[in-house]
Formats: sequence, structure tokens, C-alpha cells
Amino acid sequence: MAHKIRFFNRHWHLPQSKPIRIGSGILLVAGGLLGFLPVLGFWMIPLGLLVLSVDIPVVRRWRRQLTVWWHRDKKSEGDAGPTARHPMRRRRDERAVPKP
Repeated sequence: MAHKIRFFNRHWHLPQSKPIRIGSGILLVAGGLLGFLPVLGFWMIPLGLLVLSVDIPVVRRWRRQLTVWWHRDKKSEGDAGPTARHPMRRRRDERAVPKP
């Protein structure tokens, strides 16, 4: 079965060979560490870790913890409801408007 990763709601097929997947993940991370050079970029580090998470349990655990934390944080923001807002922000009708 071909391995797939989901990134920004898109599915990407990975090579079937485990050594090629691990090698490409390591190359992406190494290239990301040289992100200050042209063509290479720091975006390669998370992509390489995502590719490595298919085969390396430690990286998979980190990815899963990050995913759970991200969705838990989004869920807690959504549960706050429309009445909860930043304390320094005021609604449009609460702003100081000069009265005639």
C-alpha cells in the first residue's frame, strides 16, 4: 500500500521504498537547515519531519502531539463563543464615537 501524508488538506503520495522515504526526509531537513541559501528554504524542515514521521516512531509521536495540541487549542477558542473576546478589543458599537 502506498503511503500518503496529508498537508493543508491535500494528500501527497510517498515512495513505497522505506529507505527512499527516510533519505528524502533527511535531505529535506538538511536542506531546510541551509534555508538561508537561495532555492532552499526553512519550509523544508517541517516537510522533511512530516515525511520522516511515516517511518520513525519518535517523529510520529511529535507530529501527533502537535496535531492534538493544535486541534485542542482551536477547539477551546471555538468553545469560548461570541461573547468571549480579547479584553483590549471593543465591539464596534462600544467605540467612543462623538455624539452630536
